[in-house]
Amino acid sequence: MIQERNSLHDAKPIGIPGRLSVLLAPEAARFSLRLRQAGIDAAGAAFGCPLPADIGGVSSSGGLTAMCIGPDEWTLLAPLSEAETIEAGFAAAAIGPHSLVDVSHRELGIELRGSAATSTLSAFCALDLATMPDGSATRTILDKAQGLLVKHSAEHYRIEVWQSFAGHLWTLLAAVGREVALDL
Repeated sequence: MIQERNSLHDAKPIGIPGRLSVLLAPEAARFSLRLRQAGIDAAGAAFGCPLPADIGGVSSSGGLTAMCIGPDEWTLLAPLSEAETIEAGFAAAAIGPHSLVDVSHRELGIELRGSAATSTLSAFCALDLATMPDGSATRTILDKAQGLLVKHSAEHYRIEVWQSFAGHLWTLLAAVGREVALDL
């Protein structure tokens, strides 16, 4: 039996008033979806949110989020209570060959908000976040941890990271948060 766990269940929020807030994102259902481009519309209908066709694209609707992270790969986020409904929708839909895998227990989400969000992430992310378009997502390396980075705006990011790397990433965020607080 798989036990549910959140490796950061006792993590304290990181906050510098008016500049940076780092919090665990609400629990979510997470799916890895692989399918051919021809099935995008049917899969979007089964999910309840259109799937973006372009790599890096993000679409959201009614609490559902779809991110295209490869030529035939999407990460889907939904409220935890919707997991079974989504699985049933895909099972019943005429999508064609596809793979939908529930990876909800593998990852967790971390939300960064505030005017120092971009500079905080830039301390350990090699991407030029200033040139990353708002409303986009990409796989990247955060120090030595692979994660999925979603840029909602220059002051709002979400990181989806494997449970096994979450503690390391949280420690980095706390360290950089202390530097932000000291204006270093």
